[in-house]
Amino acid sequence: MSTEPGDAVTQAANEQEFPSNWGRWGTDDELGTLNLITEEARARGAAEARTGRAVSLAQPIRPAPLVSGPFTPTTQDGSPVQQLMQYTGSAPATADVMLVTNHHVRSTHLDALSHQILDGQVYPGRPLSESVTPAGVRHGSTAAFAAGIATRGILLDLAFDGPLPVGHPVTSEDFEAAEARQGVRLESGDALVVRCGWVHTMDPDRPMPGISLDAVRWMHRSGVSLYAGDLGDADPPLDSAVPGPLHRVALPLLGMPLIDAAELEELAAVCAESNRYAFLLTVAPPRIHGLTGIPVNPLAIF
Repeated sequence: MSTEPGDAVTQAANEQEFPSNWGRWGTDDELGTLNLITEEARARGAAEARTGRAVSLAQPIRPAPLVSGPFTPTTQDGSPVQQLMQYTGSAPATADVMLVTNHHVRSTHLDALSHQILDGQVYPGRPLSESVTPAGVRHGSTAAFAAGIATRGILLDLAFDGPLPVGHPVTSEDFEAAEARQGVRLESGDALVVRCGWVHTMDPDRPMPGISLDAVRWMHRSGVSLYAGDLGDADPPLDSAVPGPLHRVALPLLGMPLIDAAELEELAAVCAESNRYAFLLTVAPPRIHGLTGIPVNPLAIF
């Protein structure tokens, strides 16, 4: 029996152990759980924008100079953006060229549905060979985000009294306890924002907490349209049988776009100060099609 993660996830999905949205919105669907953001869900989010206060959920990035050679960062601490300065013609103006790593852990970015592959397929069961080509992504790309995303966001602050413990598996009980503590309840079409109080690290002596498969099942039952977190999947994995439930189940099986590496400290402070954990969440990525992911600057508007 194969022990490859993709094989294990697909076999479990076929046995109905894991939730799946394959076929729910048709075989050509590229929106996934963004289909849950109905006009009513957007209106619910818009109603949360009462004062106009806005908070960014993105990490700041300081570009590194591009000296020579291809852009191939080798460590998580290297900048996700390298910059080459240029001067344009005879006009007194400057310009620059950027080389960007879209899935860098120091860049807040939005994963498209083609980012993860299961047994040669991407959501919702489309062959990889038809979906991703050397010329770009034809199915499940960032083209699905062209209209932007606007819905109600709910922060579940699991680090309200300090960072989560080392290696803590985030479960449905954590989510439900946070809902009760904060006096909020997530509804279908809402975006789920989760604060663990950690910065992504790869220290084997200090294993990260992360989202469990039980938590992903809860997201499916609750109708989460979009996930954003300061952490997502633990590294090293919490469960060797299904490493990375967000990236190996929620993204490819549920079709749930993920905002990785969000910066949530200011958001948590504003929510605690105002005792409001619901807000209008807007995400407007550049309209660059054919990518597996794109840096974003999500805004929480109160």
